[in-house]
Amino acid sequence: MQDRRQFVQRTLARASCSLALSGTMWPSLAKADAPTGSAKIRACIIVFYYGGPSHLDMFDMKPTAPDNIRGEFSPISTSVPGIQLSELLPEHAKIMHKFAIVRSMTHQNRLHDSASTETLTGRQSPQGDREEFSPIRQFYPAYGSVLSMLANSKATDVPYAALPWVFKNVIHVPCQGGGFLGNRYDPIRISGDPSTVTFDADAFKRPDDLPISRLKRRKALLETLIERSADPGLGNTSGFNNHLKKALELMQSERLIDALRIEKEPQVIRETYGLYPDKPAKGVRDIHGYQLRGQNLLLARRLVEAGVPFVNVYDFRQQGQNWDSHNNNFSEHRDRLVPPMDRSFTALVNDLEERGMLESTLVIGMGEFGRTPKINATAGRDHWPDCYSITLAGGGVRGGYIHGASDSIGAYPIDQPVTPGDLAATIYWRFGIDPNAEMLDETGRPHRLAEGKPIRELFVS
Repeated sequence: MQDRRQFVQRTLARASCSLALSGTMWPSLAKADAPTGSAKIRACIIVFYYGGPSHLDMFDMKPTAPDNIRGEFSPISTSVPGIQLSELLPEHAKIMHKFAIVRSMTHQNRLHDSASTETLTGRQSPQGDREEFSPIRQFYPAYGSVLSMLANSKATDVPYAALPWVFKNVIHVPCQGGGFLGNRYDPIRISGDPSTVTFDADAFKRPDDLPISRLKRRKALLETLIERSADPGLGNTSGFNNHLKKALELMQSERLIDALRIEKEPQVIRETYGLYPDKPAKGVRDIHGYQLRGQNLLLARRLVEAGVPFVNVYDFRQQGQNWDSHNNNFSEHRDRLVPPMDRSFTALVNDLEERGMLESTLVIGMGEFGRTPKINATAGRDHWPDCYSITLAGGGVRGGYIHGASDSIGAYPIDQPVTPGDLAATIYWRFGIDPNAEMLDETGRPHRLAEGKPIRELFVS
């Protein structure tokens, strides 16, 4: 019996040490100066338009440019005098006074994977500007992973969630998890089913034959074994015990499990985001998840309401079926891409406001880059990271504000250029975290949380 007990104890110790090594010990992080205007935010939702939306056909139109630049769409007036948007964005136009546009985003990555990595981590990939065709290890952590690490000691069941899939078919772009922080800071993955427009998460599941009472007894037994151990070779078992505790908490988290049940939402709310149960139009129930695109954002609101502070929504999953409009850019944006985006993003902003959550929740809509000013031979636009647009709402953002400007054809910033590093610093700063604070990689090398500076002009002063 003694030998068996020692074997169990040593096995637990090895497992816990291994788990502990998957993370890193961190220096204390300084708090940022108080964010401008309203109090620091409690949550952030990033809606990532994978593939690269055309800024020239949406948020930064050039109606006086030559024919081979300006495209097919006309500008329309908005709720803010003097600001115009594309005719493809009537719902955005109605609430221009509630959100801001950055028209001067810029970086140097011309390929989807490297551009996505810089966009979602704030840093250039160590592999440089290249497309990934085989799995590689992520280095820099995603924003939600950094915030998850900082919230590790706080009572947050799920600090970071991502839905409704891992983007890029087959090969995962290395910017969606914890990177050098370790996989303990990966997001909780929530999967969406386009055929039923429902969501699920393995982290909340437990076998039917494993009741909560039995899980608690297992945890109590393990804690007893660890506590009674007198073997100095066992080391620190807190990492393993923390993982057990977290797993048990997730399986018992009725509030979060309930958040996934979007079918509980009133039908009128679901339709506001873009659910068309009786209108099987083109693309509505195809494998690309047309309906799921709107319900993703509804779920994001429900998760924030349930206490999740950071949510990534990936608008599309794979290349060739996303915003990458090398061919037929105008018909693609008009018929397939923009209408559900226009409807769902504005529904999210309005819904958060009606629930009193908008001031405490920062909402960001962005792709990894924009599209070329010059229209190509197949009526498409190609990759263009030199200048593009993103939108921000809530979290103290100045509504009806345009930050930065592009040149006469939307090719390069001519005022207030903004990098993904600046956006990263802005997100951390709005959470009340000093973006200049350091974190350590697995070799002990320090890295600043963000390389840029907060875009303070974007927020109410």
